[in-house]
Amino acid sequence: MSVHPISNGHISLVQQRKRAKELLQRIKAGLEPEKLALLHRLNPTSNVTLASAQWLIARDVGFDSWPKLKAHVDAIAFARRHPHFAADDESKTQHWRCGNDIEHSLRLAGFRGTFHSYTDPLAMGPVQDIPFADYRTARCTYIQQAFQLDADDVMRRFDEEQAQWQRLPDAEHAVLWCEADPYDQLFLIRTLSTLEKQPQKLELIAVDDIPGVKRFIGLGQLSPDVLAWLWTQRQTVPADALTLARLAWSAWCAPSPVALFTLTQREHATLPYLSRSLRRLLQELPGINDGLSLTERLSLQYIAQSGPVSLRKVFRELIGQRDPLPYMGDMMFYSAIRPLILGPNPLLRINTAADTEALQTVELTPLGNDMLNGNAYWLDVAPQSRWVGGVCLTPREGHWAVDNNGRPVWRDS
Repeated sequence: MSVHPISNGHISLVQQRKRAKELLQRIKAGLEPEKLALLHRLNPTSNVTLASAQWLIARDVGFDSWPKLKAHVDAIAFARRHPHFAADDESKTQHWRCGNDIEHSLRLAGFRGTFHSYTDPLAMGPVQDIPFADYRTARCTYIQQAFQLDADDVMRRFDEEQAQWQRLPDAEHAVLWCEADPYDQLFLIRTLSTLEKQPQKLELIAVDDIPGVKRFIGLGQLSPDVLAWLWTQRQTVPADALTLARLAWSAWCAPSPVALFTLTQREHATLPYLSRSLRRLLQELPGINDGLSLTERLSLQYIAQSGPVSLRKVFRELIGQRDPLPYMGDMMFYSAIRPLILGPNPLLRINTAADTEALQTVELTPLGNDMLNGNAYWLDVAPQSRWVGGVCLTPREGHWAVDNNGRPVWRDS
């Protein structure tokens, strides 16, 4: 492998990617036996891939991994583009987010505070107004089963996040980073509703659109430059936002969706994206004609139009095009679709199996076609109960649904 000495500290990521591709070709041609031996020594069962060649290049340049090399290059590039920018947060500032998708970019931009993530997907599974010990058990059980995770790991992460959360009221400065989608808005009202007192300084960054971004999906897609711009637009959380959050959270936990629907009937200036996100969540109730949630219906429609297609492609189509307010990550989506494939009355069948769920291709069964055409009703044959907040939807029993105008209606079994 040719050596490219770096004497001035400038690392070209383009050049290093080119080196990795060249190295991969040389290894496969048998011209780099020492590099191949090193890879096999570290992982005897691993194939030689571009990722492993990139790791070798990063190691050659002086980094433990390719992501660390890239992070270094990104940080220098940001500093070069913004020589006068200084994030005016402090080390005592707490940055809160429902996930960790922006921490790296904020670090690149020079933010120095602590970063806290809340990862419980509150838009899925049972969310009830019950004693905390029971709530903890219900949420952790759902997360472990829905995402096929280790039960002890789920409990540990839940408890760690809860412990951080309980210290939020004592913060000198806390900033909540949110989008307009249901995942983020539920995180926001959950957080605000639990505050018995506000931090000394509590601010909110909330956004539903970014100039120049054709379809804004989430903060994680934004560059450090744009996050730095958003930082200057943060606003103080008004006291009445906490009152509204408590009402909204109580409505989300209720066994009836009526209070939730009432909240959606007007806009709320203190939390301007709340009504829209709650309207989207109500669409996860069964449709009055087919018993499908909006996510299920949009998925079946796309699969019917496309023929056999991978679940990954279905997810990307929904997020990128069809969902009016997308909020699911890929694992959330696969969990939501799985009951349509499994069980005695599937709406989808696996056309091509694959090692990973995302790459499985699926197509509609005859029942799936009937469901999509309104000639069958999903909760008459669904294999398991499903929750929308505090509303439990049990197959073959009376349940809440939504009519064609998005209004909750009771449907007898």
